[in-house]
Amino acid sequence: MSEDKKPKIEFPCKYPIKVLGEAHQELIEHVLRVMNTHAPKIAESDLKISHSSKGKWQSITLFIIATGKPQLDAIFADLKTSSRVKMVL
Repeated sequence: MSEDKKPKIEFPCKYPIKVLGEAHQELIEHVLRVMNTHAPKIAESDLKISHSSKGKWQSITLFIIATGKPQLDAIFADLKTSSRVKMVL
């Protein structure tokens, strides 16, 4: 896909972030701490936590009001600082 054909995001916008990692309270606390730093206006209704069938993994999905690419880059970088985080989408 050429640069001209890539979809452009118009900011500000509602933007989903999904964090996959080891099921543990520390993972949730880490995600919330990062979000409070970069996108502090998250409502409880914008947060969904799912567990794997055996309970080893968690998926945390949240929606933020994204203000720009620098904000998203900082969120993704900070989320990845925890060893419990395996993937950020």
